[in-house]
Amino acid sequence: MNSKYYCVNQEGHSISCKLYYNNVRDIQHVVVFGHGFGGHKDNKAAERFAEVLLSKKKRAAVLTFNWPCHGDDVKKKLRLEDCMTYIRLIAADVTDQYRPETVNIYATSFGGYLFLKYIAENGNPFRKIALRCPAINMYESMTAKIMRAEEQESIRKGKDVPVGFDRKIHVNKLFLDELQEADIRKYEYLDYADDILILHGTRDNIISFDVVKEFAEDNVIEFVAVENADHRFLDPALMGNAIKIIIEFLLS
Repeated sequence: MNSKYYCVNQEGHSISCKLYYNNVRDIQHVVVFGHGFGGHKDNKAAERFAEVLLSKKKRAAVLTFNWPCHGDDVKKKLRLEDCMTYIRLIAADVTDQYRPETVNIYATSFGGYLFLKYIAENGNPFRKIALRCPAINMYESMTAKIMRAEEQESIRKGKDVPVGFDRKIHVNKLFLDELQEADIRKYEYLDYADDILILHGTRDNIISFDVVKEFAEDNVIEFVAVENADHRFLDPALMGNAIKIIIEFLLS
């Protein structure tokens, strides 16, 4: 498996990308990976997924990229509008640059939330979408699970506050207000349900298992409960099985 870094420079944006591939001149299937809040394009889960996929599908590729303000992205303010623009520009660049037969999505947590928001507002340009522990209730998860009380108080006072776990992202009141307004549970996904798969760990302490399960049931989306899996699927065996299920879905 090979990899390369490059940037998508369009419309005043610079999106930092990483491509995993076998033969860059013979790419027929692309999976775009959307990382979670505080993640980055060198995501280890994405790398492991790419290793398995490319061993099974020689003409496939996996593209990871940084969300705004994540990794080495140059933006200073995190805004949902910029996240939506990044998805649009990445989708267009993948299509123009590689001319693949299929473009699929594999996204986790915050990334899952963003792709669901995008297709609800813009239609679905992707063949299939696999989501692991998507942050369906992103605002509640952010304020109740990710942020501390003192961080929220500072934001209410108008400050930008670094928020997160291993890597922190600066968040302000405007972004939280955007999240509260952009509740994706207000949308219906019935038209896209056949092309979406959701996996969620029963021991996820960041994103509510019950909320995601209810969302999937309301929209008739295939839902796979993974017993004993936490938010990050840190158990290698559980992650390996999740990758197997996701690849089978994306390649079906």
